[in-house]
Amino acid sequence: MKYMLLVCGDDTVDASGMAPVEPWVEELGAERGVRLHGHRLRLPADAVTVRVRDGEVLRTDGPFAETKEYVAGFDILECADLEEAVAAAAKHPVATVGAMEVRPFWDDEDAPGEIRRLDAELTEAARERDIDRAMACYAPDVEVFHPVSGLEQSGVDALRKAAELWFAKLAGPVHREVLDLRLRVDESVAFGHALVRTRATLVDGGTLDTTARVTTGYRAAGDRWRIVHQHTSVPFSGDLPGTGGDRS
Repeated sequence: MKYMLLVCGDDTVDASGMAPVEPWVEELGAERGVRLHGHRLRLPADAVTVRVRDGEVLRTDGPFAETKEYVAGFDILECADLEEAVAAAAKHPVATVGAMEVRPFWDDEDAPGEIRRLDAELTEAARERDIDRAMACYAPDVEVFHPVSGLEQSGVDALRKAAELWFAKLAGPVHREVLDLRLRVDESVAFGHALVRTRATLVDGGTLDTTARVTTGYRAAGDRWRIVHQHTSVPFSGDLPGTGGDRS
């Protein structure tokens, strides 16, 4: 489960003897994978509070509440339960001079499930040879390395042209089978690593049957996920010096 850790400083406390934060970030992030990301915030004097009353935008310089304690930064934690999150917060150096507020995220979101449904949509679009349906899975500014042309396609319009050329070489439905999909999901960004088998009949009567390694970057845009980066590596029919047998 994910937790928001609000790092609360206290401007009345001398923090000169506080331990550095970097070791905590290293342990919880790089070593244990509990801290997903976080950042410091500028001081309350740089804050702007915005309210709307009767259609009028009211802007006030400074924090929304005058208090000696203020939010100095935040961290996103992924923990098994609240007790693990509290233990992580207790290790934060600011806990010795300020306070740490641990607040769980709402648990009604299923980002991995949404991304897997997006991948299933690509499979169905390939089977139906529906380019519009496939392109709807991609963000307008997507960057894709297309294995057929061997070129990087920037933007969904360029990707559409590459997909049209690819479908022109194929006859009938395209069978796309995801053999393995591993996801790492953050709040608005996710990465997927998969083995994808593609089978189809070529217009010249031949057959296509290849398994590729696909690395995909996803971004949450509004209320849906879309693909913003995709890199596909397919095997060569023969080995070339320095390629390791892959075209990537």
